[in-house]
Amino acid sequence: MTARKRAPSGTTAAAAQPKSQETTTAASATTIDPPIAPPKSGTILKLFLLLIIPYAYLILFHYRVDGDLKRSILINAALSLTGFFVTRTLIPVASRYVLRRGLFGYDINKKGTPQGSVKVPESLGIAVGIVFLVLTIVFQYFNFTSDSNMEWLVEYNAALASICFMTLLGFVDDVLDVPWRVKLILPSFAALPLLMAYAGHTTIIIPKPLIPYIGLEVLDLGWMYKLYMWLLAVFCTNSINIHAGLNGLEVGQTVVIASAILIHNAMQIGASTDSEYKQAHAFSIYLVQPLLATSLALLSYNWYPSSVFVGDTYTYFAGMTMAVVGILGHFSFLSICKIFGFPRFIYQENTEDMHRSHFTVLIPSDPCVETLLIFFIPQVLNFLLSLPQLSGYVKCPRHRLPRFDPQTGLLTGTNDGTVVNLFLRQFGRMSEKSLCILLLIFQAIGCCFCFVLRWFLAGWYK
Repeated sequence: MTARKRAPSGTTAAAAQPKSQETTTAASATTIDPPIAPPKSGTILKLFLLLIIPYAYLILFHYRVDGDLKRSILINAALSLTGFFVTRTLIPVASRYVLRRGLFGYDINKKGTPQGSVKVPESLGIAVGIVFLVLTIVFQYFNFTSDSNMEWLVEYNAALASICFMTLLGFVDDVLDVPWRVKLILPSFAALPLLMAYAGHTTIIIPKPLIPYIGLEVLDLGWMYKLYMWLLAVFCTNSINIHAGLNGLEVGQTVVIASAILIHNAMQIGASTDSEYKQAHAFSIYLVQPLLATSLALLSYNWYPSSVFVGDTYTYFAGMTMAVVGILGHFSFLSICKIFGFPRFIYQENTEDMHRSHFTVLIPSDPCVETLLIFFIPQVLNFLLSLPQLSGYVKCPRHRLPRFDPQTGLLTGTNDGTVVNLFLRQFGRMSEKSLCILLLIFQAIGCCFCFVLRWFLAGWYK
């Protein structure tokens, strides 16, 4: 969901008429569909350096990462950097095509100003999704060989199938403008390839404080584990979509969360000596680096004032990608048993058949708490605030956006249940850019809180 209002279907045709008989067809087309504003390269460069330096330091200098593993990560990083420039070049081209087909909107948060009457091309998330999928497919040539673990390859391609499926459904949503209740169930279908290919462990580790009451240290959830995976995919995808409405917010929150996931993976790789454990987190890195690079390219056009709208195509794509990273970013169950000193009988028998678990389970196999969901703290809060309206208990307007005052250029919060409006009610009126920056700082604080919480609870909770 973006802060845009689509023009009526006849607007494009009417606007396409020349203003006078003296105007040539080419000149008319140029007047109607001017090129989008250039990317905000300076802002993106500063943000990139701020977010990537901690991750690069951990991978390249702080930890001793195996040579082959580091080589794969660097190859993936090089492909991701290429994807950034390809996406940056592709977006203006794609903008012209979507404008021709009438896929544009008007920025509601600028209504009553000259910028509010500018046609803004939307659904530009399709460009990001295409480049991402090409990068991740090409990467298989460098990382997966005939000697590779075929289980990893099956899961990797299942992940790409789910992401591709969700990107397609997002674009369909942008074109057909489907109702909210239909939007909520779309990720259910896109998650099917992921669930069908999942061959990991369904065992969870019980937190130490609960062991005396439950009487078990390890619990097999069976089918309930896959149900949780399905719900996680649905939540992640929709949570990005409903925490939106400001220029740069959808892409910005994705960039912050993706950076936190990269740092988390680098720390886990550096702290482990188990090869399978490292490969599990490398799997996550292989998907998140291209996501971060292509998203930064889109953010250079979507940052305030936005030249393009990302559309539901991007929010669904980004949400499903992070859900896939959480679900398939497995940990080694065997190594966890050894690390945390579980009784030897838990992992001694039939160790060759042990599958992997991962770091975002309901009660995680990670040394600490539910990593991915804590990264999503603002999204969880926004979802809880939105429940009364999304469930139909409270009337839900088409656009749950703040009120814009064209005289002052400031936004005022409404009573709609969103974090955007909550912040405006708590902190007072402010500009769209200032509000977006504040929300992204809140997102970063939530991610930092996750790392601090993991450090404090390590050894006690798990």
